[in-house]
Amino acid sequence: MTQTHAHVPPGGAHHRHAQPDAEGQAEILELDAEVLAEHTTSIITWLPTTTEPRRILDLGCGTGAGTFALLASFPSAEVTAVDASESHLHRLRDKAEALGVADRVRTVLVDLDAEWPDLGKPELAWASASMHHLTDPDRTLRKIHDLLAPGGLFAVVELAGLPRFLPEDAPLESPGLEERCHAALAHQHAEQMPHRGADWGPKLTVAGFQVEGKRTVTVNIDGSGNDAVGRYAHGVLSRLRERAADVLEADAVSALGHLLDPADAGSVLRRGDLALRTERTVWAARRH
Repeated sequence: MTQTHAHVPPGGAHHRHAQPDAEGQAEILELDAEVLAEHTTSIITWLPTTTEPRRILDLGCGTGAGTFALLASFPSAEVTAVDASESHLHRLRDKAEALGVADRVRTVLVDLDAEWPDLGKPELAWASASMHHLTDPDRTLRKIHDLLAPGGLFAVVELAGLPRFLPEDAPLESPGLEERCHAALAHQHAEQMPHRGADWGPKLTVAGFQVEGKRTVTVNIDGSGNDAVGRYAHGVLSRLRERAADVLEADAVSALGHLLDPADAGSVLRRGDLALRTERTVWAARRH
């Protein structure tokens, strides 16, 4: 059975940057996992593992995209999946049961900025899109370094920001709308997540790691005939509208409404011109 160990910091379980609508965030995470499954596997395959790890730590696991890709890539491994959202961990446990791998997964509820319980001595640690949320990432990197088994590997996977989906000249009534939404929120993101877009290589070196590789994966997935890309676009653009409505012009908010209306002919759920565009960079660092 899946083991669950709760370690809740004062003030609640959720990370200070966790999204309030966990259900909507979970759906986006699961769509991301579905659409980018091949890219995630390619990153894991690229990692310079010298032997197959038996104990893996997934830091900021969300609903399990990395956890299940790691379990599939390393069939003898067990994963300790750590996150600050109980609802995300609940989804992960349900999926582990459905996939028949619950005996290989341990979930731990913990805020990575708080004190950690015993997380074992993993040979591989994985952190995908979680490090930039931390208040003091340098301190956390040192903790991860000391936690790893000697010779253990740490993979940091970071995003270039939220993905893009629309052509530059779309929608017809408000060309370039998507980029304007991202630009409107750039300052907000810089304040809330100052470490997003950081070069983790020097930080890893200062923490005591030896960086053994860096790779940037460029993603461009045609959305025509791919229902998941449309649903992913709908989820991301819905969140953009929630956050940017107060700083966008009225015509832009109206155009977003048309894109998000399932009944509208121009809805992202109906369009044939979507493409998922993003970049992911991975750093592989070893403890010696």
